[in-house]
Amino acid sequence: MGNEKASLCPACTACPEVEIIGDEVRIGESGNFAVLKKDEWNVLVDLIRSGRLTKV
Repeated sequence: MGNEKASLCPACTACPEVEIIGDEVRIGESGNFAVLKKDEWNVLVDLIRSGRLTKV
């Protein structure tokens, strides 16, 4: 994985972000991040793609 960043609100830059840094994925905003390891992130992606996790 490389370094990537995506805002969870494309309308502004003040909302939480998903940032991939090396083998970690940080989700949140300054001072308030959840950190997932690469394998944990991949499980989350697989659950979404399989339909086991859907929109709320």
